[in-house]
Amino acid sequence: MSLKIRLSRGGAKKRPFYRVVVADSRSPRDGRFIEKLGTFDPLKPKDAADRLVLDAEKAQEWIAKGAQATDRVARLLESVGVGKREARNNPQKAQPKKKAQERAAAAAAAAEAASA
Repeated sequence: MSLKIRLSRGGAKKRPFYRVVVADSRSPRDGRFIEKLGTFDPLKPKDAADRLVLDAEKAQEWIAKGAQATDRVARLLESVGVGKREARNNPQKAQPKKKAQERAAAAAAAAEAASA
């Protein structure tokens, strides 16, 4: 069974409130979960003490048992001091594709020929 530590949405329309839960990855987002680890209220200011209420010891126990945190929960856990999230960066994705690179090279060659 693949376990995830993830957010389960609650609250009214346009007023989100999340529970941090451990759930089977196959269960629905707001459906059945195994254990509730805490709450997250994104509408509160970032420096508010009760924006993230989390039982860090339980989270560490579940991670030791093999549960994997989602990207957002990994950020939250890192802010509490549980675990280290690896930085995600893909600089290759921002580069122009092959045709655009060829056009840029042709334009640079034409500009160099015009100046010479």
